[in-house]
Amino acid sequence: MTRIAVFGAGAIGCWVGGRLSAGGADITLVGRPRVMSELENGLRVSELHGGTKEAKPTLATDAAATSTAELALITVKSAATADAARELAPHLPKRCVVVSLQNGVRNVAVLRDALPDHRVLAGMVPFNVVRRGPGAYLRASAGTLMFEAHDAIAPLSEACLKADLAFELRDDMPAVQWSKLVLNLNNAVNALSGKPLAEELSDRDFRRCLAACQKEALALIKAAEQPLARVTPLPTTWIAKMLTVPDGVFKLLGKRIVAIDPNARSSMWDDLESKRPTEVDYIQGEIVALAHRLGRQAPVNERLVGLVRDAERGGKRDYTGAELYDALGRP
Repeated sequence: MTRIAVFGAGAIGCWVGGRLSAGGADITLVGRPRVMSELENGLRVSELHGGTKEAKPTLATDAAATSTAELALITVKSAATADAARELAPHLPKRCVVVSLQNGVRNVAVLRDALPDHRVLAGMVPFNVVRRGPGAYLRASAGTLMFEAHDAIAPLSEACLKADLAFELRDDMPAVQWSKLVLNLNNAVNALSGKPLAEELSDRDFRRCLAACQKEALALIKAAEQPLARVTPLPTTWIAKMLTVPDGVFKLLGKRIVAIDPNARSSMWDDLESKRPTEVDYIQGEIVALAHRLGRQAPVNERLVGLVRDAERGGKRDYTGAELYDALGRP
């Protein structure tokens, strides 16, 4: 049985690790003491459409717990990737395969630079996970895990199969990651709305904000000749067009794209709620950085970066759709 360590076990790490553990995998969760202490009586992982599994993974708070791992899943926030790699470097066995299950498009490169003796592969988690109480995590939206196609991913594929956890192997992970980034542009909009995702997306003005972010991003991605992958039932480039339709039409169409738990919120909302730094620099900020590399501007995404940073400092984070649309200049 492959020994798997999940480093940075927050919501995503606990849910994925819990599902794999419930399927019989040898899982060690490495996370903050507060989170790990909540799991001492067990971990419960639930599905969007019902069903709960219980698991008893090994718990740890120090990178030294990865010293016997054959596979390491990295689930820390993007800003912590370099620090995580430095913590892991003295402990990970050279045979250990490292898989990034993080937001953003830079983390695999950061890990490869910092862990040159290890095989580092890309992964993508398309769904939201929310904490429902101590030791309880719910997958709050639909989607299929995606992993970089490589012989070294076989142990993770086998663990997913045993756990009945759907996944795809992809040979176009950069395109997958950029497509996920376009979808993740809603994280900032949701965080500033203060509302659950489903309620936020039911408001046409919030959707106009997201559509403006996505259209700006898509134009820059096209100019950079960066391919995109299809990671939802609709092609990524179609979604921005659909967002601005009237509310009633969107309600009908939205159900065909992705199912969302009515209480689900973005991870960026959760970061603001917990007074943690957000990943906005690795989401909207990535679009701004791309614009600068191309000698262009990304005013909508740049403005959202500023609004989120202000919210991190205690500023406004309960915009109505109309207020946020106005704050972005009604693009």
